[in-house]
Amino acid sequence: MSKKQILITGGAGFIGSHVVRRFVKNYPNYHIYNLDALTYAGNLENIKDIEESSNYTFVKGDITDEPFINSLFEKHQFDGVIHLAAESHVDRSITDPLAFVKTNVIGTMTLLNAAKTIWKDDFEGKRFYHVSTDEVYGALGDTGLFTEDTAYDPNSPYSASKASSDHFVRAYGETYGLPYVISNCSNNYGSYHFPEKLIPLFINNIIQEKPLPVYGDGNYTRDWLFVEDHAVAIDLVFHKGKNHETYNIGGFNEWKNIDLVRLLCQQMDEKLGRDKGTSEELITFVKDRPGHDLRYAIDASKINKELGWEPSVTFEQGLAKTIDWYLDNEKWLKNVTSGNYQNYYKEQYG
Repeated sequence: MSKKQILITGGAGFIGSHVVRRFVKNYPNYHIYNLDALTYAGNLENIKDIEESSNYTFVKGDITDEPFINSLFEKHQFDGVIHLAAESHVDRSITDPLAFVKTNVIGTMTLLNAAKTIWKDDFEGKRFYHVSTDEVYGALGDTGLFTEDTAYDPNSPYSASKASSDHFVRAYGETYGLPYVISNCSNNYGSYHFPEKLIPLFINNIIQEKPLPVYGDGNYTRDWLFVEDHAVAIDLVFHKGKNHETYNIGGFNEWKNIDLVRLLCQQMDEKLGRDKGTSEELITFVKDRPGHDLRYAIDASKINKELGWEPSVTFEQGLAKTIDWYLDNEKWLKNVTSGNYQNYYKEQYG
């Protein structure tokens, strides 16, 4: 029996690297092709531990390059696609929205077309898995949860681009019969996270005793998902999810930003041997960003009931694991926070 050929896009990024690692290690009967453009957030150091694996191949390339993508599909005859490659930072989408349209919409379309062409009408054993975000649903008030039936209401160029890509995936399912699944996840945290997002950014700043820039009043609420739990969920959805279904993946972990930052400060002070309250003094409230959604919260009961998935750690446990990883991997942190990142940070936060 020949190995299944699986394409994972964005596999050198944060979530993607965890998914690639899991699939390479757990499925020796698959050959995993990791396609990544290696932009600022993609880093081969994230997957160094598996680069010599016999069932793994790294491919550098851009998902918007149609001739390249078509030839890649033709050459390897992929049985499945797990599509994670995306521009994902809201702040960057406000500065350069067209980059998000190109990668998140055109890139997804390019992959869909290639899959449709190579699979033709023989969809047996094939699957296109599109990984998306809860931000497509817009914002919640003080109560309620996003379900798989919540109407889309994106408020940023990032979430609008992801909403568009979700719609195209569903359209290819309805129009061409393409076998797909979609998942929409909440905020991820964990190891190998590029420090532009809140938790790795603040860990890095606390280490360096730099200000912790909190938007607005800090009362924005998010649901937090440990990235290793997300990789398990993606594994389950890819293998056991129903075709043409959507699964919301959340951590059952709602935190206001300011409460999360204070918890992070407490844990960092303990781990760094600093006096209690030292890191909290670094908190600095900055001008809010445009279109900032007040609250996201996911109802993940569908994936729990249908596929048996649930988070393996509490937020406090996951945060402690995350901090430990960054403290143990300061060389990785220094490498990814040099050069272009410094210019971006200065422009974004002043």
